[in-house]
Amino acid sequence: MKKLEQLYEGKAKKVFATDDPEAYIVDYKDDATAFNGLKKGTIADKGIINNRVSNHMMRMLEQHGIPTHLIEELSERETLVKKVTIVPLEVIVRNIAAGSLSKRLGLPEGTKMKRTVLEYCYKDDELGDPMVNDFHILAMELATEEELATISSYALKINELMTDYLKDLGIELIDFKIEFGRTSDGTIILADEISPDTCRFWDSKTGEKLDKDRFRRDLGGVEDAYHEVMKRMMGE
Repeated sequence: MKKLEQLYEGKAKKVFATDDPEAYIVDYKDDATAFNGLKKGTIADKGIINNRVSNHMMRMLEQHGIPTHLIEELSERETLVKKVTIVPLEVIVRNIAAGSLSKRLGLPEGTKMKRTVLEYCYKDDELGDPMVNDFHILAMELATEEELATISSYALKINELMTDYLKDLGIELIDFKIEFGRTSDGTIILADEISPDTCRFWDSKTGEKLDKDRFRRDLGGVEDAYHEVMKRMMGE
């Protein structure tokens, strides 16, 4: 597979074209940002950990019927993925109140909610990724009703699968953000990443944070937390 020109560089990844028109190469960076890019830094080996953890989780989800963009892990930092057009929505699944939800609704962080909460944000950095609902999404034609039904169904199934998987590793899944894309034939598949950057992972016994909140909140031990997640998942 030949790596061609860079198509895109985001906060955490670069995307390259390949000699296959239906495949891209994603290169994970060590750059870290928070608060819509207002806080910037570097987390050593973050790109390696996020690449490998994300691929590990996507392989697990694929085994349970969730279609993903993953084709092949090429190296510690690079992965070959299916070409998709990203649906411009951040899909957020919440099991326990934390972060912005706690602030917005006045729920103490760590509050176990009566049911899983599914939220959508419109992906637009200039607007600060505002929260939207089904009506906004359909009115703005960000997705069709059928696509939205598929996305919500997949998101809740992913939550079930990940919660069960992580429980056995002594990790509680607090919440997570995922993104979906359309393949060239219009099929909706899971894209982007699943990692300590995009999920809140707490140690089941101690409640210790094993995710990007350590960077956001200057808690220290960021690299150790990321390594701990990879170690529990992959024994490394």
